[in-house]
Amino acid sequence: MEKASWWGTSLLEAGADRYPWVISRTEESRSELRSAVAGLGRAFADHGMGPGSTVLLRMRPSLTCLRVLLALWSRGAQVILVDFRSSGAEYQPLVDLLRPQYTIDSDAYTGPATGLADEVPFRVRSRPTGVPATSDACLVQFSSGSTGRPKVIGRTPQSLLAELGRHAALAELPGAGDRVLVLNSLVHTMGLVTGVLYALQAGATVVLPPAPTPSDVLETARRTGAVAIYGVPAHFELLTRTAQAPPLPALRLAVTGGERLPVDVYEEFHRRYGVPLGQVYGVTETGLLAAGLHGPRPPALGALVPGVEAKVVDQELHVRLDRSPYLLDDQPDRYADGWLRTFDRFTADDTSGELSILGRADSLVTIGGLKVDLAEVETVLRQHPAVREAVVLHHEVIEAYVGGETAPEPGELIAWCRERLSAVKIPKRFLAAPALPRNKTGKLSRDRSAIRSALCPDPGGATQ
Repeated sequence: MEKASWWGTSLLEAGADRYPWVISRTEESRSELRSAVAGLGRAFADHGMGPGSTVLLRMRPSLTCLRVLLALWSRGAQVILVDFRSSGAEYQPLVDLLRPQYTIDSDAYTGPATGLADEVPFRVRSRPTGVPATSDACLVQFSSGSTGRPKVIGRTPQSLLAELGRHAALAELPGAGDRVLVLNSLVHTMGLVTGVLYALQAGATVVLPPAPTPSDVLETARRTGAVAIYGVPAHFELLTRTAQAPPLPALRLAVTGGERLPVDVYEEFHRRYGVPLGQVYGVTETGLLAAGLHGPRPPALGALVPGVEAKVVDQELHVRLDRSPYLLDDQPDRYADGWLRTFDRFTADDTSGELSILGRADSLVTIGGLKVDLAEVETVLRQHPAVREAVVLHHEVIEAYVGGETAPEPGELIAWCRERLSAVKIPKRFLAAPALPRNKTGKLSRDRSAIRSALCPDPGGATQ
């Protein structure tokens, strides 16, 4: 496939012309999408955009944003995709660092602050100080930054097509004529690639709920006959807490990713909806790497998908890549000698190859000469009936941040941990809140400064 046509040949030619590619507040057919993309492509050409142009795209979640993305690719542009929710303090340094030639934003939008819009106005601005692309990446993304400053990652057409091919090898995923409801952020990998781009390639229809409330999501799934629902664990937790759920006879697949799936969410979703909650695993640098769509019970996740070469070294997953995925030479500890460190810890079954996730490599700390797995402490805290979510960090001592509507007092949590953990693993500081802060992909933040800033805790915290 020619590099210049990858975006169209692969993504826009599947499916009947009149068949909807998307359902939200309205439906749009594939022929209407092709026409809209062509029109936007001509408009962008009038602005001078062409092969190698660098364009920073920062728009509200909308069908307009997806059309603009495809149209920019039709011009051969390198798209720097920025989450609309990024603050000025987050957004401007990216502009200064990457120096795009153009910016496209929807700051003039005055509609609802949440949910997905069909149409949003946008403006195109030229930046005389911008520079053209210096790599063949067509998509520039940023890591979710759950532990701090995001990394700048470039995906080439070949990288995206290879990832789409890995999706195609999974027979359980929706195919032509199916409808898949996507709750993930559309500017991050699972929502964009697994959700939108693969559905386009497979001839499926993307269902995007106009409103994010659990009742609206479930009603949209029922009304559209969605066969699959994609989301992060927090989405599925909310779906398990609804007072009454409508029957979803078409639903046969539910898939989550982005962070560890709590066992209680897995079990309750299966009990309520009769569908096991499957998992996918990937990183922004490569996209999809492993899947267990049949719904293995956590911490089991699934096996590597066809086309992935990886190895587990000292319980950490390393992935073979032919080049560094980073646009800036600032990640020497992450890519070396053809191997990408994921910083995620797994065990692998010698017979089946199935992976079980243990947590982040940085969740393993040494205290008093003993190894402590902070992910294990989080699991124990989550088992408390009043704790819905937990983040455990090490900063001089072990600190536990727990979320729950009626979170228990530190003394109760200490007693709970003493019954289940050795003394060295018990947190010395506890902070409880109704909910813990999450990043833009819906993952629990693990940035200590961000957590403490959001929760405004007592500086000392509770002490054991």
